[in-house]
Amino acid sequence: MTAHDTIDQVETRIPLRNEPVQARSTARLGTLLDAAAAVVDEIGFERLTTAMVAERAGASIGTVYRYFPDRIALLQALGARNLERVLTRVGDEVRRPEHENWVAALSAAMGILVGAFRTEPGFRGLRVGDVIDLRPTPTERTFKSIVAGRMLDGLIERFGFEDSPQLRVLFESAVEVSDALATRAFAFDPQGEEQFLRIGFEVTYGMLAPHLGEVDLG
Repeated sequence: MTAHDTIDQVETRIPLRNEPVQARSTARLGTLLDAAAAVVDEIGFERLTTAMVAERAGASIGTVYRYFPDRIALLQALGARNLERVLTRVGDEVRRPEHENWVAALSAAMGILVGAFRTEPGFRGLRVGDVIDLRPTPTERTFKSIVAGRMLDGLIERFGFEDSPQLRVLFESAVEVSDALATRAFAFDPQGEEQFLRIGFEVTYGMLAPHLGEVDLG
């Protein structure tokens, strides 16, 4: 199963009370998610309440509950939006023909994620939603594993690596390590502490190079 196949499963885990069918409803939903992202940036997702989101959005609490049964559903939806905004971009990036090797392609894709930490509202605190309890079923994958899968799919397509369950576990493990170090890099600095970002890349390279091939890093 690829990351593409899993997107539909992810979307079913975002329990909207009412799917927006009109442009105005879609815009209202976007406003609520923007407000939630701003609150997450300010105080963290742990302290976010639906009342805070309603106030920030200039909406009634009833409007929030029209779409979301509780704060967890709201955070899940924000995480899903963050995922949607980075997923296609990282998948496309690793396939770009100007990347001469897998390291250049992966570095560019990871740069997209670092950019999201820096500029995407709510991303630094919530990322793609794995920091909250999403309780996926055994047949589902976490949001972060979907990002890893999409990047690996692109690398396999672009550079002809042999796919295997072992490679997928290793690659997802490398992304988990890199994400943990990126989280540390942005814990106190909104631009990210470069030493942690650099170490994250070096550790990721060290994990993957024995399987994908050594590259001269210059």
